[in-house]
Amino acid sequence: MVLRVTVVSSVALALVVAHARAASPTREAFERNDIVPDLIASAPEQTIKITYPESGVEVSLGNELTPTQVRARPQLCWDVEPDALYTLLMADPDAPSRSNPEMRSWKHWVVGNVPALDVDAGDVLADYVGSGPPQGTGLHRYVFLVYKQPQRVTFNETVLSSRNPNRGKWNPAQFASQYELGNPIAGNFYQAQYDDSVPELYATFTDTT
Repeated sequence: MVLRVTVVSSVALALVVAHARAASPTREAFERNDIVPDLIASAPEQTIKITYPESGVEVSLGNELTPTQVRARPQLCWDVEPDALYTLLMADPDAPSRSNPEMRSWKHWVVGNVPALDVDAGDVLADYVGSGPPQGTGLHRYVFLVYKQPQRVTFNETVLSSRNPNRGKWNPAQFASQYELGNPIAGNFYQAQYDDSVPELYATFTDTT
């Protein structure tokens, strides 16, 4: 009888753990929208809260926003640990289109050594650039990821200004592996397609060095 109770309890515990894992809305959305495996191998459990103060919109696990709404840098919030450092990145795996992603992935934003939620205090590796999906290429996925760093990292990366468009064919998974960041702990994403603000964004790309 005791053995039977132990076995049943173990099975019940396994079911609870499996349900909790499957119940993560972030993980489910990342897998359903093929961000796993198109961009990363393992989806995060936490959801980054992302808002764009200038336009008043919020990112919500695949909702559609416009390039006009996401032109200015957003504000982000995720669960942090005291004294921990984080790396934040944003990438488009659908460059130039989801059906022909030969430039996968396009680097939109990378900041390392972020103390807690103070993104402004981190090391900018690629300044923020909003969405600029080419006309006629349909919806693109714009993915935000946060990694908890094991320690302060010295990044050996070319720093890109917001005027520099040389951001294609970047692999976030290789980047995370190179700097021993592990798997992302938090994420979120939206989708966007071309609107009339995209040519205005392209016109700001004046730094190609």
